[in-house]
Amino acid sequence: MPSRSDDPVAAALERAATLIVADIQALAAANPVVLIDGRSGAGKTTLARMLIERWPIVGRVQLVALDSIYPGWDGLDDGVDRALTGILRPHGRGYLGEWRRWDWDRGSEAESHAVDPALGVLLEGSGILTPATAAIADIRIWLESGESGRKARALTRDGETYRPHWDRWAEQERAHIARDDPRSLATRIIDIP
Repeated sequence: MPSRSDDPVAAALERAATLIVADIQALAAANPVVLIDGRSGAGKTTLARMLIERWPIVGRVQLVALDSIYPGWDGLDDGVDRALTGILRPHGRGYLGEWRRWDWDRGSEAESHAVDPALGVLLEGSGILTPATAAIADIRIWLESGESGRKARALTRDGETYRPHWDRWAEQERAHIARDDPRSLATRIIDIP
């Protein structure tokens, strides 16, 4: 089995996590907001988990994956709007936020989850980095990765469940990139092989 240092994707994510932890420390904030955006399969979820494990601030951080919020396969923009209005804006004002989990099997909203404004929050998901969310976030990450590598990783991860939806989801990501130019809004751009 190859070591993580032999895996260029793992090595890039390790370097990214180290840089972002330093960025979080430099903020000297008790409740920072960190956004991780990138196209499907770029490594957002893996990077988010690494940051949770290395969170440099006393206390816990709240992780919200937009995969839990998007209202179905055509819901990229709606999911981002739900995160903005239910999590980011209340958090930025010092109010308790709330988001509802999307039940993919039933095709409807499920239980709700609170977001404590006294704690840091890390949101990861395609589409999360927009002009409106960037204005609220402290650290904004864009993961750049080529389609062939991303697609292989995403389909290995999600298999046949995702395969029939890849193109329609990719179209929503392309629209987000054209409209919002998330790369230009990022405080840090990470290239993933």
